[in-house]
Amino acid sequence: MRIGIIIGRIGDVDGVALETEKWIQVLKKMGHEIFILSGHFKEHVIEPENQKARRSFSFFSPECEWEQNRAFFFPPDDPERLLSHLDGTANTVATTVFQWILDRRIDVLLVENASSLPAHLSLGMGIMRCAERVSLPIVIHHHDFSWERGSRYASPFPEITQIVEETFPLRTSNARHAVINSNQQGVLKEKFDIDAMVVPNVMDFDRPFARKDSYNADLPASIGLQEGDIPLFQITRIVERKGIDVAIDLVKRLEDPKVKLVITGSAADDHRKGYYGDLLSQIERNGLKGRVLFAHHKLLSNRGSSSTGERIFSLSDAYAHAVACTYFSTYEGFGNAFVEAVVARRPVFVNNYKPASRP
Repeated sequence: MRIGIIIGRIGDVDGVALETEKWIQVLKKMGHEIFILSGHFKEHVIEPENQKARRSFSFFSPECEWEQNRAFFFPPDDPERLLSHLDGTANTVATTVFQWILDRRIDVLLVENASSLPAHLSLGMGIMRCAERVSLPIVIHHHDFSWERGSRYASPFPEITQIVEETFPLRTSNARHAVINSNQQGVLKEKFDIDAMVVPNVMDFDRPFARKDSYNADLPASIGLQEGDIPLFQITRIVERKGIDVAIDLVKRLEDPKVKLVITGSAADDHRKGYYGDLLSQIERNGLKGRVLFAHHKLLSNRGSSSTGERIFSLSDAYAHAVACTYFSTYEGFGNAFVEAVVARRPVFVNNYKPASRP
């Protein structure tokens, strides 16, 4: 079959992108042809000719940021301009998706989180409008939902609240649903009478992982580590729910100048960089400059090279050089970094995070 995937971004180190790559590998082994429509390709994950970039689909596009600010963060007095924008942009998204389906002769559509979490309102609305008008089967792969994020998606406008409630998750007759944990399965059944299949996040345990070799031998030096250092790796993005401030506090409490915290992810998902700024202040306030290292410019999901020809290391390379890992998340849809640390046989400083804490 010809399977079309819609995703906000791919080729990055966030959980949605990483799991989508794993699904792609399995689907290709099964003989399916894969096509991707995405707002951002951090790196190529399939044949370039089967990839289509639409910048407005990105979470970092001006359109998306404007929508999020007006709907949730900095709402104006009157929502009319926002609502008009959402309606028009959603129609454009629907047309783009529909034309892509026709051009690529898509048999099955796979939507990765774009119809689950209202992180991109017009994208989710546009996908729903297209889904209502096509007959092909759609698989909605859910990773996160708005109710799992506290007040993050609370809006003062009842019209926006209605859009969120009616659009996320997508609920058309041609849609089938996959979730990453049994808690989500139960909530979907209770809230919407949706029978979802649990497909846990996975790893290929037969592939070598977290092994030192000649390629990654200079990783420590390239990110600022010195001989004799004891690196603790925080292999996550910089967002508040990851609890990186607790990891920094751990470094302080250990009172050993050789202990260094290496944060591998970027702050791209930290809205307005507020949490990142708080971390920098915490580092400065506690005299930890030089003991907390930011290494996102050196790491991606897979090995490669930068635009200047510098070596890029993989997450597997990062685990290979970790003495231990920190993972003080307050909530995770699944918790890839915890599983990866276990596979890498590295000790983990971990929170009793949801849903892993559920009996």
